[in-house]
Formats: sequence, C-alpha cells, structure tokens
Amino acid sequence: MAEEQKITIRTQKVAKDYTRQKMIFFGTLVLLLILTAIFAPYLTPYDPYEQDLGSALLPPGAGHLLGTDRYGRDMLSRVLMGSQSTIFAALLLVVMITVIGSAVGILCGYHGGKLDAFLMRVSDIFLAFPGMVFAIAVASVMKGGIMNAVVALACISWPKYARIARSQVMTIKSTPYMAAAKLSGSSISKRILKHILPNIAGPVVVTAVLDIGTMMMEIAGLSFLGLGATPPTAEWGSMMSNGRSMLQTSPWVILAPGAAIFLTVMIFNLAGDTVRDLLDPRQRRG
Repeated sequence: MAEEQKITIRTQKVAKDYTRQKMIFFGTLVLLLILTAIFAPYLTPYDPYEQDLGSALLPPGAGHLLGTDRYGRDMLSRVLMGSQSTIFAALLLVVMITVIGSAVGILCGYHGGKLDAFLMRVSDIFLAFPGMVFAIAVASVMKGGIMNAVVALACISWPKYARIARSQVMTIKSTPYMAAAKLSGSSISKRILKHILPNIAGPVVVTAVLDIGTMMMEIAGLSFLGLGATPPTAEWGSMMSNGRSMLQTSPWVILAPGAAIFLTVMIFNLAGDTVRDLLDPRQRRG
C-alpha cells in the first residue's frame, strides 16, 4: 500500500512538473506575441500603409516574404501591424467583460435580493440571443470601427463571468471564515477584497484566458463582415475580407492574415488549457 502511495505521489509530481514546463513554454510564446504587437511599428520591413501599384500582387519572394496585396503593400508588414489591432482589441475586450461581469456577479452573489433577481434576468435576456447575431446588430447600429466592435461583443459576453462569480460568491459567503470576518467587524469592502476576490480569481482567470482566442476570432469575424476595423487599418479579419476575391489568383493575400489568426488563437488556447490545468485543485494535490 505504501509503495502504491509513493507511485501516486511521484506520478502527481511528474504531472505538475510537466504542466509547469508547458506553462513556461506557452507563456513565453504569448509574451512574444504581445511584444511583437507592441513593437510592430519597429519590426515592419516596409511602411504597411504605403501603396505601390507597380508592385501589386507580387508573390512571396526575397523582396516581400509574404508577397504584396492589390495596392502593392507588403503583406508581412501589414500582418505585423495587424497584430496590434487584433491582439490588443481581444485583450481589451477580455479585460472589460471580466471586470464588468465579475463585479456584477460579486454584487448579486453577496447582496442577493431584488437586485440579484433583476440583474440575473438581464443576463438571461443577453444569453437568450445568438451571441454573434446580437453583436452584428449592435455593431451595425454603432456604424462599425474596432472599438465599436469591442463594445458590441462586450454587451453579449459579460453574463458568463457574472454567473461564474455569482455562484462562487454564494458558496464562499456561507463559509465559517466569512462569518468570523463579519463578526470581527471587518467591512464589506475588506471582506470582498481579502476573502472573496482571491477565492474566485482561479475560475475567472481560467475563463478569461480561454476566452482570448474566442474573442479574437469574433473581432476578426466582425471586421471580415465590415463591422470592425475599417480600411486602410491593418487588422487580420479586415485583411482577409479585402483579399477574399483573390483566393484563387493570389492566395497569399488571404492566407497570410488567416495563418496569423490560426497560430495566435491556437497559442492562446493552448496557454489557456495549461493555465486551467495549473489552477485545477486536482493538479495541486500531493
């Protein structure tokens, strides 16, 4: 029996070490993506907005590694510059819905009553609509633009975080240590900051990291439909939309931003899966 316990402990330790190594690897890739987006203006070999019709639709080669678009603009430069719009918009959106949704969830879960009932019914209304369809409608009313696309997606994405935070808070507020904190005279704000936020951070952070890739796809989708970034802004979804008519004749125009979206979303999703494994209580045992 003792030998089996040792094997179990050793297996758990190997699993934890492997998860930490994955976290370091994917964390490094995410950091490289963010640094690339930050320093994109300094990494572009050409001006991403300068038109040169004499060099239009050149295939990938030594002068232009990813070719050029219909206006002669270097695709590598535009893909690098597009990382700013796409990645930062997705990160901003995730931060917005995490903060707003968690705040609503904490408020509802802690105080309950009529306020809880009202806000949860509001969240039910948002959840009842097909998400992307509602975002398209809101973005259309707001006349497009990358920030308007972020706001449109935020309108439909916060209820998930509200429900996660609410369920966690309702469990935590009935625990003995919360009762002890209340009897000791601790203020509501102190109880929330000291006892509630640290305990709900795990599920909320995991959900947020896993949502980055999804939100990136949805922002690119709105831009592809003409409801996000507007030309000539370099944004991956908008670039794919502009090049879709040339898929057969000049495929690199649409494949370059498409590959950038695929790789970036994959990296963020794998990083999110690793964060979930790392914060899973079952992974921390032993």
